[in-house]
Amino acid sequence: MTHTHEDSHFQIDRAVLPANVEIYDTTLRDGSQQEGISLSVEDKFKVARQLDNLGVAYIEGGWPGANPKDEEFFRRYGAGELKLANATLVAFGSTRRQNTKASEDKTLKSLIEANVSAVCIVAKASGLHVVETLRTDHDEALAMVRDSVSFLVANGLKVFLDAEHFFDGVLLNDGFAFRVLEAAEESGAEALVLCDTNGGTLPDLAEEIVTKVRQHTSAVIGAHFHNDSGCAVASSLAAVKAGATQVQGCINGYGERAGNADLCATIPNLTLKMGVETIERERIQLLSSVARHVSEIVNISIDPQKPYVGTAVFANKAGIHTSAIARRPDAYEHITPSLVGNSSRVVVSELSGKSTIALKAKELSLDIDDASLSKILVLLKELEYKGYHFEAADGSLELLLRSATKNKDVKFDIDSFSVVTSWKVSDDQDEVTSLNSDRDKESVVKAHPWLKEGTLVTEATVNLSVNGHKIAATSTGSGPVNALDKALRKALLPHFPKLGEIALTDYRVRVVDTGRGTKAVTRVLIDSANADGSWSTIGVSDNIIEASWEALVDAIVYGLTK
Repeated sequence: MTHTHEDSHFQIDRAVLPANVEIYDTTLRDGSQQEGISLSVEDKFKVARQLDNLGVAYIEGGWPGANPKDEEFFRRYGAGELKLANATLVAFGSTRRQNTKASEDKTLKSLIEANVSAVCIVAKASGLHVVETLRTDHDEALAMVRDSVSFLVANGLKVFLDAEHFFDGVLLNDGFAFRVLEAAEESGAEALVLCDTNGGTLPDLAEEIVTKVRQHTSAVIGAHFHNDSGCAVASSLAAVKAGATQVQGCINGYGERAGNADLCATIPNLTLKMGVETIERERIQLLSSVARHVSEIVNISIDPQKPYVGTAVFANKAGIHTSAIARRPDAYEHITPSLVGNSSRVVVSELSGKSTIALKAKELSLDIDDASLSKILVLLKELEYKGYHFEAADGSLELLLRSATKNKDVKFDIDSFSVVTSWKVSDDQDEVTSLNSDRDKESVVKAHPWLKEGTLVTEATVNLSVNGHKIAATSTGSGPVNALDKALRKALLPHFPKLGEIALTDYRVRVVDTGRGTKAVTRVLIDSANADGSWSTIGVSDNIIEASWEALVDAIVYGLTK
């Protein structure tokens, strides 16, 4: 049978999907439980504003009454310090304690006093956890749900119930798990959130169980998946297919253990792939910037390969890919990157062809003729063979491409440089202390008893020319690279005031061929930044100072060029 693309038109039946799904973000509560994340109250305000701007329906702010930080957060929210234009702030808590009246339970009182209109309370939906964790019986556990929901509803609050361990509970004893949902719905809960607390439920089972729940309730069904099996996003989509109309998760997939469902993938998958409306369409393009803002606040860098929002997910490196993209951008892109606020990139390496170099030049608005492109390609492959790695050094790559345009943007020439490092011994204790104030000299001497008390002194001198004028500058530093940086800036700053806005933010060294010992080739990468952005530069040599010098000069030249 013959088949052509033109005579095929595959249709997806979307009739079974809900038209809309509410996005419930729990970054400030469940997400902050990730190891390494600690948010101040100001941090939580910043994250909440990002989420509100993104347009999620609900922001879970924390657990009032559980700690002073969350108490302050809700108190200041109630005082008007946090204004939300799009989202509803939700306070999280639990059902009443066993054998306690709802009206006397401290947790429930804290929820009422939290200055919010909606709350989410967690209840055990697994009979095993009721017996082993709560150490009570099923009847009391169900009474705890009924009493708590009724009490909160009577106090004018919208109530969501997090059915903890629901999927595991169904497999263990579905009768009890379903009675928990019934107790909550009958008492006035507006949403029943099915939680895969251990994160082990696979998508097909998630869909099957949510389908069964949908047949037994008219309440809103929520889906809350953890990512321990790597399926949190897929299971969330399966739950929506089965009838869930609220999806819980975190920006960047933060959360305990392997994290929660990543909303940065869940939202575009639902809306752009499945046609289910989540946040407003025009706000989906904010996903990448919100993901990066939140990552800065929590101080955890985003994985470059994170779906949709990572810096590398629309980057192509192979020559066959980039040549195809030049003719048809969607050849290797599953969506238009701008839909989620991201962008395409061409990665240049030894795998590149001339079309890749041409695309990169076009991306940088550089006009390079065909013959020069061929020369650059040969040079680039030679340099990568020697240890350069230009995909990690965007600044050095652009300078290499600019060299072919014969336009010298920064008018200075390096004539020479020198670095002298010496261990200075002194009998004058005050002098030693002064020179060595940033080092523990006693520890150094104890660790290396053959050294006398003293200090390591590094001095660098640079000789350069600016518009034909010879300039020499000398400076001391805490090491060779620091001394060279200071000397170079000292010489150039009077002629290039913008240099004062450029800061070196990171310095990394990698030994390329470890088998040669101290004669090994080293690769130095320097990250720099100014108010407009950041860039990376590279140097490679069997002399670590020379490699550092290459990367350092490139960093300054690139910054001044831009």
